[in-house]
Amino acid sequence: MSHLSSLYEGCRDPSVQDRFTFDVAGHVSLPNDSSLVPKEQRWSPYSWHGGSIVGIAGDDFVVIASDTRLGEQGTIYQRDLERVVKITPKTVLGSCGFHGDAIQMRKVVKTRCQIYEHNNRICPSPPAIAQMVSTILYGQRFFPYYVYNIIAGMDDEGKGALFSYDPVGCIERQICISEGTASSLLQPFLDNQIYGKNMGKTTGTVEFSPPKLTKERAIMVIKDAFVSAAERECNTGDAICMQIITNDGITKEIFPLRKD
Repeated sequence: MSHLSSLYEGCRDPSVQDRFTFDVAGHVSLPNDSSLVPKEQRWSPYSWHGGSIVGIAGDDFVVIASDTRLGEQGTIYQRDLERVVKITPKTVLGSCGFHGDAIQMRKVVKTRCQIYEHNNRICPSPPAIAQMVSTILYGQRFFPYYVYNIIAGMDDEGKGALFSYDPVGCIERQICISEGTASSLLQPFLDNQIYGKNMGKTTGTVEFSPPKLTKERAIMVIKDAFVSAAERECNTGDAICMQIITNDGITKEIFPLRKD
C-alpha cells in the first residue's frame, strides 16, 4: 500500500475520509467537487438603509421630519426608527443612509457639543454646529461617512436655520431641503409649494406667488410630501417623525404613513 494510503488508513475522521477516493491501484485522488474550489469573498463597508428627511425653515421656526422605516433592498428591519435626534435644546440633527455611519456621526457630534459646552459654559449655536459637522465630514473625505445630514435649529437672531451637506462636507443654508431615497420625489414638491416654481403665470406678467410660509403650512406641506412619496418609493413609509423647533423649544409629533 502506498504512503498516502497508509496516511488515509490512519485518519479516523469520517469527514476527512469522505474527501478522498481511491482507484484500483490504491492511489489517492481528490474529488472534483465545489467544496474544494477557491471562493472569492466580498465585503463592503457601506450599505444603503433607506430613509428620507425633509426640512423647512421659516422666520421663527424650523420643521424637520423623517420617515421611520429602516430597510434594505425591499427588506424592512425596523418600523419605528428616529432619524432626527436632538443635539442641543435648539438644534437637531437628521441623518439617513448607512445606519452604522449615522449612529457614529451622532455620537461624534454630541460629544463635541458637550466638550464645547463644558469649555465655554454655553451651548453651541446651530450655525456653529453646522460648521463643525462640515469639518467632521471633510476630515473623513478619504473614507467618508455614507450619510446625508441636515442640521436644523434657531440661530442667535431667533430665525430658523437649516443646513444641508453632501457626504464630504460641502455646506449650504437652505429654506427647504430633502435628502434620502425619496429625495427625487420630495424636492420637486417642495420647490413647487415653498418656492412657487413651475406654477406658470397668471394674468399679464405677474407670476404666481406661494402663500406665506407659516409653521402650520410647513407641517402640512411636509405631511403631503411624505404621503405622496410613500405611494411611489418602497423604502419610505410606516410613520413620519416630525420635530418642530421654535424659540420656545422643540416639540415632536408622529403621523402615520402606509405600512406596506
